[in-house]
Amino acid sequence: MSNAVHTTAPPTGPRPPAAGSRWPRWLITVTAVWVVLLAGLTWMSSAEDPPTVREQRTLTQAGPVVDGAIGEIVAAADAGVPALVPAEVDRGCRISPFADGATLTRAVDLAAPVGEEQALLRQVADRLPARWRAGVRLTPDGPRLRADAGEFVTVTGRPATDGRIRFTVDTGCRPVGDDYDSAGAAPVGPEAGVLAEVVRALNGRVDDPESVVSAPCPGGGVARTIRTVVDPVATAPQAALAPLAGGTPVVETPEVYAYRQDGVAVLADFQPEQVLVAATTGCAG
Repeated sequence: MSNAVHTTAPPTGPRPPAAGSRWPRWLITVTAVWVVLLAGLTWMSSAEDPPTVREQRTLTQAGPVVDGAIGEIVAAADAGVPALVPAEVDRGCRISPFADGATLTRAVDLAAPVGEEQALLRQVADRLPARWRAGVRLTPDGPRLRADAGEFVTVTGRPATDGRIRFTVDTGCRPVGDDYDSAGAAPVGPEAGVLAEVVRALNGRVDDPESVVSAPCPGGGVARTIRTVVDPVATAPQAALAPLAGGTPVVETPEVYAYRQDGVAVLADFQPEQVLVAATTGCAG
């Protein structure tokens, strides 16, 4: 049997405070000052520093950026026939497991000569603001435009069908804030008279427009689209619209008829039993 004695080295380092002892008063004071200073710096950063993530900008703050981006697209796409699409606010997203959010999406449909969709996409990309860093790349699904409008607002563009391109401006999920105030209250202009002519040519009834959508132009003024549904329609709607287009439409397919008349862009979507007609006053180049 071994007679070795095992000893344990005494612990090193400062001894823990005895039960019931208090922190030094100076340490409590320093800690309190640090907490107040940290809170103050956090408040100043949130109030003055630019946002670093999308969740720091509300839908209310992003709305004007989205509206302005739509105007920029319309101004850059004057080689085609544009139509502004009503805004959509999707409230079904979540910013975190504990916070609801919403996504604002606006779009512009652009009629383009069949076969020239990719070229027009590139032309629009070249004419968008340089700070957006817009570009077009080829993907397995076709050409795609992508740009950054700022404030974490994304711009995309792609051919939707033959003779049709869709540009989309998207905020991504973010806090609602005071909600989105649509830029759709601008009074109608010459597009109202042109729309009425189209409806009469299609043997439809001239009623109030189904919707009025607008966006601010980058050089001032407003781009505006009014649209309505015509039902019933003329037996041969393309032929009925040909005189208004001067016989030279920008796009003519079984689904789309688009032309310009007196500075107003007209886009007609032919559906089995009705025609969706949009008349748009665009932005000066």
